[in-house]
Amino acid sequence: MARPRSFDEERALDAAMHTFWEKGYEATSTQDLCDATGLGRSSIYNTFKSKHDLFERALARYLDAMTTAQLAALDDPERPAADRIHAVLVQVVETETDHRAAQGRGLGCLGVNTIVELGARDPKAAGMLERDTARRLAAFRSVMEAGRRDGSITSARDPGALARFLNATIAGLRVSSQGGADRVVLESMAEVAMDALTG
Repeated sequence: MARPRSFDEERALDAAMHTFWEKGYEATSTQDLCDATGLGRSSIYNTFKSKHDLFERALARYLDAMTTAQLAALDDPERPAADRIHAVLVQVVETETDHRAAQGRGLGCLGVNTIVELGARDPKAAGMLERDTARRLAAFRSVMEAGRRDGSITSARDPGALARFLNATIAGLRVSSQGGADRVVLESMAEVAMDALTG
């Protein structure tokens, strides 16, 4: 009979996710993961098989949580589309500001960090990121089309191009925060983006 696990796997996964997010994949050692999760090496490898398996699960958890939160902010058909897009940008600014207050610096985006660090060297991670991007772009395009219908999005650009612009803006906010931008700067960037969509 298998011995029951004496730890919270979800909590350990969250701890690992934050460690990879802060340090990156290559710079995160097995000891870092042990320290963060409170688990011994054998428990980590028995549960997650390898550092890379743990990273993939942490990345999947991160992408699902972040994208689900963004899409939830868009899912309010009673509000004009531009207001929903603004809510997503506010959410990003708040998340980054909260991280800075808690961690002393912005953490940026684990997805963007992974693209920069691993790029094409990790096809599985790249596939996860591509699927997540496609999910977000579809939702962003849909809200841009809704904004055209309700009159709150006035840019004449193609909705697909606007979706990519919004996606790049969100990534840019996160990278800027990681580089030291404070709330005032991030809010200004978000306002410029809204001007481009509605001005």
